[in-house]
Amino acid sequence: MKIENLSDLRVLVQTAQAGSLSGAARALGITPAAASATLKRLEAQLGARLFERSTRALRLTPQGQTLLDYASRALDLLAEGESLVTAEGGALVGRLRVAAPSDLTRSTLLPWLDEFLDAHPGVQLDLSVGDRPLDVMRDEVDVALRYGPLADSRLVARLLTMSRPLLWASPEYLRRHPAPRVPQDLLQHNCLTFHRGGRHHRLWRFARQGQWTQVRVDGDRVVDDASLSRQWALAGRGITFKSELDVLQDAAAGTLVRLLPDWDTEPYPLHALMPSGRFVPARVRALVDFLAARCAALRVRENQGHPTAP
Repeated sequence: MKIENLSDLRVLVQTAQAGSLSGAARALGITPAAASATLKRLEAQLGARLFERSTRALRLTPQGQTLLDYASRALDLLAEGESLVTAEGGALVGRLRVAAPSDLTRSTLLPWLDEFLDAHPGVQLDLSVGDRPLDVMRDEVDVALRYGPLADSRLVARLLTMSRPLLWASPEYLRRHPAPRVPQDLLQHNCLTFHRGGRHHRLWRFARQGQWTQVRVDGDRVVDDASLSRQWALAGRGITFKSELDVLQDAAAGTLVRLLPDWDTEPYPLHALMPSGRFVPARVRALVDFLAARCAALRVRENQGHPTAP
């Protein structure tokens, strides 16, 4: 065992977070000299340089980043273990760092998270919302909810549900424009598109009886926050192509109507991504189980169908 002192790892984590020895020293209540000596001792024990030092800042080396990833989660797990021992009934405690797409969060996830926090008052939520995929390892996220196929094999993924992107428009828009009957009719409509993961999603694919067709749509608005395309659709500005999960409340209220209900679309998986399968805090496992249960309940409701255009 080369790392002999747990406090050395705390200095590593605080230095990385603060970006300086002085900032780490203030957070830990020690002197900058003591923090510097701790890092030098840790590097000597491991035989590896953890930070590149300059007159202006400290920058993690690849070896330092690797150790930081494990040290952060090890300290989190230790803190959780201590809390579970002292808390009544083994209640869940600690901070949950969650990243999720913007529209999924606003339309569906918020009440679920409220319900989870109400059931576990010892848990604190740190929520990051946006359509730019975060680096789960680098950004120290406990759980990232992500649509689409997976590319990072380092992560542990749990499939929450298989959704589909569907066409939606408001009754107001459909009063002014005839509903499309086939995908090619979309060329005559104002289609509200968005960027996600650095890609412009304007190639929309549909199938009937196993035959696929695709339409390159266009419109007067493109946005990098997919929730705004939903807001524009609600305001009668055009047609959006979004997951069922993103418009649950709107579909139930009839403020958005499904178009082309007789056409199939490609499956769109929603995964919960975690940085490690070995060291998963109980609060993280509980949240993922909770979200999986809510998604399963939704699949039952989806069999009841959505309002569709006449």
